[in-house]
Amino acid sequence: MLEKLHADKDKQLILGLLLGICFGFLLQRSGVTHYDVILSQLLLRDFTVVKVMLTAVVVGMVGVHALRSLGVVELHLKSGSIGSTVIGGLIFGVGFALLGYCPGTAAAAAGQGSLDALFGGIAGIILGSWLFALAYPKLSRGILKMGDFGDITIPRLLGVDPWFIVVPVAGLIVGLLAWLEAAGL
Repeated sequence: MLEKLHADKDKQLILGLLLGICFGFLLQRSGVTHYDVILSQLLLRDFTVVKVMLTAVVVGMVGVHALRSLGVVELHLKSGSIGSTVIGGLIFGVGFALLGYCPGTAAAAAGQGSLDALFGGIAGIILGSWLFALAYPKLSRGILKMGDFGDITIPRLLGVDPWFIVVPVAGLIVGLLAWLEAAGL
């Protein structure tokens, strides 16, 4: 079944669209598409955004490694660098500071009818992507390669099976989530 899906790019696009709609729906239902919730997170008054993102990290981390362990998927790691991380962080940070949305919450907020997310967020994502694509050939030979650290992972660095990292990290995150909930944050 997965071989057929892998070969059919149209079905992959449809599946991606449907999963994106589901993810956007969950973001909207959790409340993180509202500017006040995001602002309250930045002011450390409401930890809804952190709880949603940490939940996504646990589900994604366990899900990807479970699928990998079952032989259903292969991980294709992309090498990283200090330069690309700094540039990406700056672009993300400027967009977040100006609008109050990250790309995922901007798309979900636009989907719920928030005009600031549609005209500021989605337009900004498109414009920023276009500008980055124009600058990429030059950036890829320079700053994006600075401090290249390859496609290393923590399990590979430590020489252990990924589950020796996934299980304790997932446990720590679940514990943090439980603490945040118990503390009323």
